[in-house]
Amino acid sequence: MSESTYTVTGMTCEHCVASVTEEITEIDGVTAVAVDLPTGAVTVTSDTPVDEAGVRAAVEEAGYRLAA
Repeated sequence: MSESTYTVTGMTCEHCVASVTEEITEIDGVTAVAVDLPTGAVTVTSDTPVDEAGVRAAVEEAGYRLAA
């Protein structure tokens, strides 16, 4: 089991949270996604470590960005 936390910028509402969660959940091996809207923290739990580039692509597909 692996867990990584990222900061996503631009989320302002529950719809944003749902969009980001949906896109990240589609990454192979991801078992859970927890989003803290006030801080933008997104914790990804997966069977094996997830490539940050994959998370970045999923977040961008949802219309947001990972903080540098």
